Amino acid sequence: MQGKSLVKFFLILLSFVCLLQFLYFIPTNRVEKNADEFALKMGGTDVKSVAYKLARSKYLDSMSSETIFSIPLIKSYSYSELKQQQLALGLDLKGGMSMVLQVNLEDFLKGLAGRNANNAEFVKAIENAKKAQTNSQSDFITLFTQEYRTIAGENKMSRVFGQSEALGSVNSTTDDATLTRLLRSKANETVNSTFDRLKQRIDKLGVVQPNISLDASRDLILVELPGVENKERAREMITASAKLEFWDTYRFNDAGIAGALQEADRRSGGAAIDSTASTTTAMDSVATPVFDDLGNVTDTIMKAVNSAAPTPGAITGGGKLSKALTINAGTMAQTVLGRADKAKQSLINEMLARPDIKSLFPADSKFLWSYKPAMDADGLLTKQYELYLIKKNSNSDVAPLDGEVITSADQTLNSMKGTVEVNVQMNAEGARKWGEMTTKANQNGNREIAIALDDFVVSAPTVNQPILGGSSSISGNYTVEEAIDFASILEVGKLPAKLEPIQESSVGPSLGKENINKSLFSLGLGFMLVIGIMIFYYSGAGVISVLTLLLNVFLIFGILSSFHAVMTLPGIAGIVLTIGMAVDANVIIYERIKEELELGKDIKTAVADGFKHSYVTIIDANVTTILTAIILAYFGLGPVRGFAIVLIIGVITSLFTAMFISRLMIEWWIGRGNNLSFWTSYTKGAFKSINVDWIGIRKYTYIISGGLTIFGLASVFIKGFDLGVEYKGGYSYNVAFAGSGMTADKLRDGLTTTFEMAPIVKEVNDANSFSITTSYLINDGSKEASAKVDAKLLEGINAIAGTNTSIADFTNTDAPDDKTHIISSAKVGPVIADDLKNTSLIALILAIVVIFLYILLRFNKWQYSFGAIVALLHDAFMVIGIFSLLKGLVPFTLEVDQAFIAAILTIIGYSINDTVIIFDRIREYIGLYPNKSNKEVINDAINSTLSRTTMISFTLFIVIFVLFLFGGDSIKGFAFALTIGIFIGTYSSILIASPIVYDFTSDLRMKRSREDKKKVG
Repeated sequence: MQGKSLVKFFLILLSFVCLLQFLYFIPTNRVEKNADEFALKMGGTDVKSVAYKLARSKYLDSMSSETIFSIPLIKSYSYSELKQQQLALGLDLKGGMSMVLQVNLEDFLKGLAGRNANNAEFVKAIENAKKAQTNSQSDFITLFTQEYRTIAGENKMSRVFGQSEALGSVNSTTDDATLTRLLRSKANETVNSTFDRLKQRIDKLGVVQPNISLDASRDLILVELPGVENKERAREMITASAKLEFWDTYRFNDAGIAGALQEADRRSGGAAIDSTASTTTAMDSVATPVFDDLGNVTDTIMKAVNSAAPTPGAITGGGKLSKALTINAGTMAQTVLGRADKAKQSLINEMLARPDIKSLFPADSKFLWSYKPAMDADGLLTKQYELYLIKKNSNSDVAPLDGEVITSADQTLNSMKGTVEVNVQMNAEGARKWGEMTTKANQNGNREIAIALDDFVVSAPTVNQPILGGSSSISGNYTVEEAIDFASILEVGKLPAKLEPIQESSVGPSLGKENINKSLFSLGLGFMLVIGIMIFYYSGAGVISVLTLLLNVFLIFGILSSFHAVMTLPGIAGIVLTIGMAVDANVIIYERIKEELELGKDIKTAVADGFKHSYVTIIDANVTTILTAIILAYFGLGPVRGFAIVLIIGVITSLFTAMFISRLMIEWWIGRGNNLSFWTSYTKGAFKSINVDWIGIRKYTYIISGGLTIFGLASVFIKGFDLGVEYKGGYSYNVAFAGSGMTADKLRDGLTTTFEMAPIVKEVNDANSFSITTSYLINDGSKEASAKVDAKLLEGINAIAGTNTSIADFTNTDAPDDKTHIISSAKVGPVIADDLKNTSLIALILAIVVIFLYILLRFNKWQYSFGAIVALLHDAFMVIGIFSLLKGLVPFTLEVDQAFIAAILTIIGYSINDTVIIFDRIREYIGLYPNKSNKEVINDAINSTLSRTTMISFTLFIVIFVLFLFGGDSIKGFAFALTIGIFIGTYSSILIASPIVYDFTSDLRMKRSREDKKKVG
C-alpha cells in the first residue's frame, strides 16, 4: 500500500486529538463530583430540592473561572472553558428546553421606512408577507419586496425607503433591485446582531453547554438549553426584547383624569359616580439618592411610604369598564389608575383604544400595564395587574430616556425593605438626561417616573430629590432569579429585532436519563452481536474487523467532541447505524479477498488485489450515503441534523479504518509470517453454489412490488397516516399519571370537552403514560399561550381523574412518580410546520436527483440511474405504505415526522449502497465476459455478490433491530422504519434495480455485441 507513513501519521494525529477530548472529562467530572458533595452538605440529601440545586449551582459558578486543567506550554483551561470543549448531551438525553425562534423583521422594515411606515401599500405588503411566510421557504425580506412590487408596481419602493439614511446613498430614483439588495444586507446585520446578543444573554443564564445556532437563510435561531428546568424563566429570558424606557407619568388625581375615567366608564356601557370625595392612606414608593462624603450621588434607595391620596370619587357600578377594572378609590398608589386580572387586560385595552374613549384622555398620554401583579397590604402578590397612564413627549412614542444608556446592571438586596432590586449605572449622556428628568419631577411636586420594560411598568418611584450620578435602583417585586435575569438582559442590551417562538419542546431529566440507559444498552448489545457475527463468519479476519470497529467508534466520539457537537438520541442511533455500515466496507473487502484466494493466489497477493478491486465499489457505495446525509444535515433541524452529522462523520471514519487501517493491520500480521483466515469451517463454502435466475423471475417481482406499492399508497389516501406535531402544528405532551386506571379513550373523550376539539391520545409504552396532541390555541401568538394550554390540559385531566394536581407539580418535568406531571412537551407553530413539510419534500426530491446524477456520472448510462431511482422510489413508497397500513395496529407510534424523513433518506442511502455493489460487478463482468448475454452477466453479478449483500443486510438488521427493541420510545418509529427499510432495500437492489437495467439495455447490448463481432470478422 502506497503512503503507509501518511496513513500512520493521520492515525496518530487523530488518535491524539480524540484521546485529548476524552481526557477533558476527567477534571470536569472531578469538579462536578465535588459540587455534588458540597450540595449534599449545604442543601440536603434531596437532589431535586431547590436548596440542593442552588448549592450545586453556586459551587460550579465559583469554579467557572478557576484553572482545572493545563497542557504544558500550550493552554490552561478553566471549568467553563473545558466544559465547552466536551461533547454535550442533547435535551432527549439530559432533559431541558429547546426553541426555534423566528427573527421578526417587521419592525426593522418599519424603522427603515420612518414616516412612510403608514403608507397604505407598505402596510398591505407587510400584511401579505406575514401571511405568505406561513407556507413559504423564502425569507421575510424577499416576500415583502415581492408583495410590494405586486401591489405598487415595479421600481416604486423608493417611495418608502428613498429617504432612509440607514440604507446609505439611496434616493427617489433608486431601483427595486438595489433596494432589495440593501434591505437584505441590512436585515442580515440585524439578524446577526440579534443572534450575537442572544448568545450573550444566554451565557448569563448560567446554562452549561447551551447549543445556539443560526439558520441565516430562513432567519431562524435554534436554542437548546440542556438541564434547564424552569422553562418559563428561560422563555422570558430568551424572548424579552429588553426595551427599557423611562417615562413621566400622570396621577389618578391629576385634573381631568378622574373625570375622563368616569366618562369612559359611562361610554363603555353606563355608570354612576359617587361624588363624595375622601382622603385615604395609600402605599407609594419613594426614590431617595445616596450621597458620598463629597456630596456625589452614589446610589438611589427606593422605599415604600404612606401617602395621602385625595380621591375625587369612586365608581359605584354599571359600566363595562368598571366591571373589568377596579378603579383607584384612594387605596392604591397615585400613579395607578386601577387594577385588573390578566385575563381582562385585552378587553380593557379594546375599550380604552376606542376613539370616543381615547379622546377623553390627554393627547400625549399612553396606557401601560404593570410588569408583575400588585402586592397586597401584607406584601403578598395578588392576581391583579396595575394600569398606568404615562406622559409622552409631544405625542412622540420615543421615551425621553431608554436602556441604551445602561453600562452595567446587577441585582442587590434592599436591606431596608427586604426586597431584591436591580442596580443600574448609566453613561455620561444617560446620567445627564436622568438628572434632567428627576430634577423636573422633583420640582413639579415630587412626581413619579415610570420605568418600563418591553412596554410594561416595572416600577414607578416618587422622586424626592434630583438624581445626578446616573446610578439608580429598580424594584419590581422580584425574586432573586428574576432580578438576576433582569439585570442580565439590561446589561446585554435590547435585542435589535423581536424573537417569536415558533417551535418549543421540553424534556424532563428523568426521561433523559432513561433514554441514555436504553441507548447505551442498545449500542453495547448491537456492538457485541456484530463482534460475534464477524468472528464467526470471518474467523481471524473478523477479529481485525472488530478492532477497526472499536477504533471507528473511538474516532467518532473524539471527532464529535472536538467539534463541540451535541449528542442526541438520533445521534446515538446514527452511531448504531454507522457500526452496521462500517461492517459494509469490511465485508466488501473480505469477500473480494476470498474470491482472489479461490483463484489460487497466495495470501499477500490476494490481500493486495482484494483491497485494490474493492476501493471503487466502497467509494461508490459510501459517497451516495454521504450525499443523502449532507442533504439531511442542510434541511434538518435540531436532533435530525445531529443524526445526519454523526452519519457523515461515521461514514468517513469507517472508510478510513476499513480501507487503510485494516489493511495496515492485515499486512503487518501476515508480514510477520502469521496465517490469517477469512472463513471458518462453517462458512467456507457459503453462497458459492447459488445460481438463481433473478432476471427470469422479474415479471413476478414487478407484479408483487407494483401491487404492494399501489395497495400501500391507496391506504395513504384512504386511511392516511399520523402526521407528527412537527408537520401539522400544535402542542404535544407526554403525561405520566400517578394512579392507575387511565385509558386513552377516557382521556380523549374528556379532553374533547375541555378543548372543544378532539385531541390525539395514544398510550406510551411506559406504564400509565400517554401522548396527547392538540391544536388548541396554536394560532395564539401571545407569550401566555403555552401557559394557557398547560392550564387547560390540567383542568381537563383533573376533571377526568378526579384529582386536584397543582399547575406547579403538573408542569414540573422532574416531579416525583406520585404526582401526575408532564414528562416532555413540544409546541410547533403553523409557520414552522409548513416550513418543515416543504423542506422535507425538497430534501427527498434533491436526494433522488443527486443520486441519479452521481450514478449517471459513474456508470455513463442513464439506464443505471433510472433503475436505481425506480428502486429508491419503490423503497420510499413501500415504507410509507406500511406506516399507513399499520397505523393504530402496533403498540408504538408510527408518526411521519422529521425522524421518519431521516429514516427514509437513510434507507435510500443504504439501498443505493447495495445497488451500487451489484452495478459495479455488472460493469466488471461486461468487460470480463464479452460473449455472455446481458441476462447471464446480470444473474452472475447478483449471485457472486449475494454473500456481501446478505452479510451487510444481516449485520445492519441486527444492530437496528436491537435499537428498535431496546431503544427509547421516542425513537421506535424511526428504528422500525429502518428495520423494514433494510429488507425492502435489499430486495429492490436485486429484484427491481438490476432487472430494470436489463429491460432497458438488452437491445443496446446485443447491438454492441454484433458490432464487436463484425469488427473481429
